[in-house]
Amino acid sequence: MHGVPTTDGTTQRSGEPGGPAVQPRIAAVDQRTELSEFLRSRRARLRPQDVGLPEHGRRRVPGLRREELAQLAGVSVAYYIRLEQGRGRNVSAAVLEAIADALRLTPAERDHLGHLVRPVSRRGRPADRPQRVRPAVQELLDTMEHVPAFVVGRRLDIIGWNRLGCAVFGDFPAMPPERRNMAWQVFLDPATRELYVNWEGKACVLVALLRRQVGRRPDDPALAALIAELADRSEEFRRFWARHDVKDKGFGVKQLNHPLVGPLTLAYESLGVPDDPEQMLVTHHAAPGSPSAEALRALAAWPRHAAGRGA
Repeated sequence: MHGVPTTDGTTQRSGEPGGPAVQPRIAAVDQRTELSEFLRSRRARLRPQDVGLPEHGRRRVPGLRREELAQLAGVSVAYYIRLEQGRGRNVSAAVLEAIADALRLTPAERDHLGHLVRPVSRRGRPADRPQRVRPAVQELLDTMEHVPAFVVGRRLDIIGWNRLGCAVFGDFPAMPPERRNMAWQVFLDPATRELYVNWEGKACVLVALLRRQVGRRPDDPALAALIAELADRSEEFRRFWARHDVKDKGFGVKQLNHPLVGPLTLAYESLGVPDDPEQMLVTHHAAPGSPSAEALRALAAWPRHAAGRGA
């Protein structure tokens, strides 16, 4: 299933925050398979004319041939085939950079390729601790009365929020910890699906963010359990996962259809939290004087018990 881990039929994840849940037996992601399928997927999206090569005859499969990619990267065909088979532990940085150039990889994809070639095991990184939002960050969230905001941690878990963030995106305090996850909400919660006007675009971005997490945390059982659950319950997730797209969180505009105040157009920014590189503060704001700004003010003014999405 394109690198999706398997389970013994149990899909409950360990929750962060809120204490551990029963941990299912989850297979770690196979890094050799991930590397192989990632390289094939990036090669398949390129056409000879995209890279200045002549196109000879009809092709049975889309994309560049291995021979053409090796030529562009300046390596032997046999060397590249070994790498595409997932046997790339001894590849040099210069060769890896040449292959990334030949594949026209984005910065996020280059970083992902480096993690797949040289994965860091759990023994090679500090032990995971339950993530907590620093009190000063929570105070900042609470002062943004007209800015829906939340903090995303590892595995896209939602670990902090403000009142307006709950009013727009969901009643996070009322959710079980394992459901406070952006990907879980978008794929498995019907209300969240209705919230996003461009649901497919949002879903594709989240899958690309999860894929990048897999490169960084190949043996994270909670991450593997989340992916296994999404793959088991969502055909759309399986389809998007098979693309092997990789992205970083960034900025942009979200079009929402809120059940209480109607259409919202919100610009969002993803801001790193200095003392924890695995935390991201995500803020949303409306253009001053716009109907969306007025709608946010209305939500902020409603009583706390009535302002939750879908109330």
